[in-house]
Amino acid sequence: MVVTASRDIEAAAAAAQRVVQTHARIADFLRVGQTLPEIDSFIARTLKELDCRSAFLNYSMQGHPPFRSHSCLSLNSCIVHGEHLTTNEPLKPGDILSIDIGVFHQGWVGDAAWTYAIQSASEDALRLMRVGREALARGIASMQPGRPLVDWARTVQEYVEKENKLHLIRGLGGHGYGKKLHGPPFISNVLPKYRTEWPDAWIIFKPGMLLAVEPMIALGTHLVQTDGKAWPIYTADGSIAVHYEADVLITDDGPRDLTEGMQDLPDIVG
Repeated sequence: MVVTASRDIEAAAAAAQRVVQTHARIADFLRVGQTLPEIDSFIARTLKELDCRSAFLNYSMQGHPPFRSHSCLSLNSCIVHGEHLTTNEPLKPGDILSIDIGVFHQGWVGDAAWTYAIQSASEDALRLMRVGREALARGIASMQPGRPLVDWARTVQEYVEKENKLHLIRGLGGHGYGKKLHGPPFISNVLPKYRTEWPDAWIIFKPGMLLAVEPMIALGTHLVQTDGKAWPIYTADGSIAVHYEADVLITDDGPRDLTEGMQDLPDIVG
């Protein structure tokens, strides 16, 4: 979606900041022993307090049943789209939990994700989180007006895979948004191997574009698997994964991170 009116820009920013506020409360809430249903209930209550509603609950797309959670709760080897009913096991020290929150606030969408380690983190997990945060920051900086979307993928892939030898998940990526959760263009995190693999790659970043960008990085593989259900997506080798997402407005002067403040969130909670 392209927005130019100042009232629309500020409305989009307000929705994005509701997501930042929700993540800040989550970071203070998360503890060892909590279950995913308890966390999702906390998020639902928080969204209500912030005059929002979940953009994920009952979301459906062709070939998938409605999504059953207020948030995406993706634990350890679950990359994205984890539901609160995926497991009832309490969180343990060292668990890695990616939380993706999408909201509607006064008709506008906010959509951002962060990854948290519960009480402690392995060296591998800390490295994944560090690289995920930095990949997001570097990628946002590359989103310059007049440049093609492929600049995002080039920047992120070079940092994650060439410099750090980690694995960006294939087939998943960012998207346009606005008053709907998902819209064109698709924003891949990796360069296309042939032109038709990513038709949107050469679309130009234009002022007014609202884009949700989201690197998903795994320790051991870029391949995915499912457990026979529609929504959770896991790493094919069972290695841990992280997910970071921000809302960005392209302006004449460059990218504006509408989810500013997410980078202040902690890696380790509880």
